[in-house]
Amino acid sequence: MKRNLFLHAALGAALIVLATSVPSSADRPKDSGAQNLGTPDYGVCRGTDPECYHDWGNFDPATNGYRVLVYSRTAGPRHAHLGPALPPGLNPPLAPENAAQNALVKLGQQNGFAVDWTEDVTQLNSPARLFRYNAVIFMSTTRDTLDDPAQTALRQYIRGGGGFVGIHNAFGTEYNWEWYEGLLGGANYYDHGRNQPGTVVTQSRRDASTAGLPARWDFADEWYNLVPFPSRVRVLATVDESTLPGGVRGGSGHPGHGRNHPVSWCQYYDGGRAWVTTLGHAVEAWTDAPMPGDDHFTRHVLGGIESAMGRKPFCR
Repeated sequence: MKRNLFLHAALGAALIVLATSVPSSADRPKDSGAQNLGTPDYGVCRGTDPECYHDWGNFDPATNGYRVLVYSRTAGPRHAHLGPALPPGLNPPLAPENAAQNALVKLGQQNGFAVDWTEDVTQLNSPARLFRYNAVIFMSTTRDTLDDPAQTALRQYIRGGGGFVGIHNAFGTEYNWEWYEGLLGGANYYDHGRNQPGTVVTQSRRDASTAGLPARWDFADEWYNLVPFPSRVRVLATVDESTLPGGVRGGSGHPGHGRNHPVSWCQYYDGGRAWVTTLGHAVEAWTDAPMPGDDHFTRHVLGGIESAMGRKPFCR
C-alpha cells in the first residue's frame, strides 16, 4: 500500500513537471498548419502569420517609389541564363547574354519599379545601402556568395522589414548559413533530374503571384528536389511529377516528393517577407524565344516581386 501511494505521488509530480514544461499556445511559434509542428524555427518568427512582419517605417514608396536590387554573383557553377560575370560596381553594362538580369530590368520598366543590378558583394555590405530597396532578388546565386559584412547587412535588412525574392539557384547558395536556409523556407537544394517539360499546378490563386494563372500550365525546368523540405510556408505552386517524361529522381538518388512537390512558396521571416521559386532554369524563360508557359512564369515572378516589396498583398 505504501509502495502504491509512493508511485502515485511520483507520477503526479512528474505530470505537474511535464505540464509546466510544455509551452502554451501563446509561447509556440505561429504556424500555418498542424503538419508543420516540430519543424525548425531558426530562432526567429517565421510562417504565414503577418505578426511576424516588422514595419519599422524604413520604406516610403509614396516619396521614393519602388526599387529592387538584383544580385547574381556566383562562387560556383554559373547558369547560362546569367551570361558572363559582371564587373564590379552597381549597374555595370549588361550583355545580351545576361538574359535573366535583362529580363528583370525590363520587367521593372514595364511595371513601374526601378531595378538596380550587381555582382559586387560590397554593394550589399551595409543595411543602410540595402534599405534603399523594397526587395533584394537573389537571381541564381551560387555557393558562398556573401562575405561576413554582407551576411550581417542582409539579416539586418530583413529584420527591418525588407523583402527577399529567391529565384532558381538561390537554393544553391550559402549552404552553411542556417539563417539563410530559414529564409528559403527551411528548405535547401538537394538534387534534380534532367531539364524536362512538366506541368505546374497552381495551388492558390489568391496570392499576387498566382492571380490569373491557370490551374495547370506547361513549363520546362530542372524540378529541384529539396532537403530539408519547406515548412511553415504557403505553397503557391507544385509540379505534377506524373507529367515528367524522364521522372523526378535526381543525380544523387532523391526519389522526388510525390503528390506534394513544391516549386514556389512564401513566408514571413525574421521581420521581413520572402517569396521564392525553384523555377527559372531555361534561358528561354528569360528571353523572347518561345517556350511553353513562359508568359505564366513571367507573371508569377512579377507578382512575387511586387508582393515581396509591399506593393501588393503578400502571401495570400
